[in-house]
Amino acid sequence: MSLQAAVAAVAALCLLLAALVGCGGGPAVDAARAEVQSLLDRRAEAVLDRDAAAFARTGTRDGFDNLRAVPLADWSYRLTALDRTGDRATAAADLSYRVDGHDRSPVVTARTLSLSRDREGRWSVESDRPAEKSGQQLWDQGRAQVVRGERSLVLGVGQSEETLRDYADLADRAVPAVSDAWGPRWARSVVVLVPETLEGMAGLLGSPPSSYRGIAAVTTGATGGGPRAPADRVIVNPDAFGLLGDSGRQVVLTHETAHVATRAHTSAATPLWLSEGYADWAGYRGADRAPAEAAPELAHAVGRGEVPDALPEDEDFGFTGDADGLARAYEGSWLACRMIAERWGEERLGAFYRAVGAHPDREGAVEDAMGRVLGVTPEEFTLQWRDYVRGVLAE
Repeated sequence: MSLQAAVAAVAALCLLLAALVGCGGGPAVDAARAEVQSLLDRRAEAVLDRDAAAFARTGTRDGFDNLRAVPLADWSYRLTALDRTGDRATAAADLSYRVDGHDRSPVVTARTLSLSRDREGRWSVESDRPAEKSGQQLWDQGRAQVVRGERSLVLGVGQSEETLRDYADLADRAVPAVSDAWGPRWARSVVVLVPETLEGMAGLLGSPPSSYRGIAAVTTGATGGGPRAPADRVIVNPDAFGLLGDSGRQVVLTHETAHVATRAHTSAATPLWLSEGYADWAGYRGADRAPAEAAPELAHAVGRGEVPDALPEDEDFGFTGDADGLARAYEGSWLACRMIAERWGEERLGAFYRAVGAHPDREGAVEDAMGRVLGVTPEEFTLQWRDYVRGVLAE
């Protein structure tokens, strides 16, 4: 065979392979992507229509029943990549969904779907799971249960209706308490997720369980997202939450609800001592607790003559296993915000929080806001805070 004939034969073979399996990213690949996107569109439509038969026609029914009770306003997939080998493929897609009555914009999460194609050339979904490094959704863990409160929506897995109702009652009390402290200009509702275990909480957050052992709840959401951001999620650790008394549970839910209310005014410029301290201040604001009772670790340190030299740094809030140090960081931050509320007034505390969050950079944000809103320098504030901590915890 001549060289020219050999080149022509190789070219013809490549064209044939491209037509059969999409080699070279040609029309076959484009056609497969279009077919898979159409499949995902039909699957999403079946979810919104609560149509089990239509869902089953797109592939596995796994997960459909888990979603039945969730009030969805939108549900859609956007195919971002397709890795195909013959009649099998792996798809990467962004799932966008909105919970009706709570999400103003879609929650977007990355998913990985395994696909197969039958003899008639029809694609179907074999599995749909969180992408690597993406957290689970609650319904990935089992059948989602739903309880609606007056100002809350509670979604749970493996929990009794009575338990979820208790969470809704706590959240319903937290919302007006936070509005009374922060003001009415926020969504004034909260979405609470209650997995079955600590491991379930960690799965929702895409982190190891050890990161959250002893943490009763966390709030997720985009900082500085503005009024069109999706609703934050308060995610509960049922193991730790269950160890709290009634007052402690209310403080925790009010704390997390304060994060929801302040989220639009929380930015990269906001130090954790301010965001966590404010949330604790809101949580304890209606509770009848003496400072030493609410800040036991810091009170013990002060009793030993160990008054902190400076406000907590962001790294002091890391879940590193130093539970006592973490507690002192939260307690010192709470007392800083409590001092502002007492000496400058609650409205000035809110104004200070907003001023810090509005600053374009972390550097200079606190200094500028303290000068404009409180009329002190950071050095003066720190000295006053140290004296305040010493005084209220020695009482």
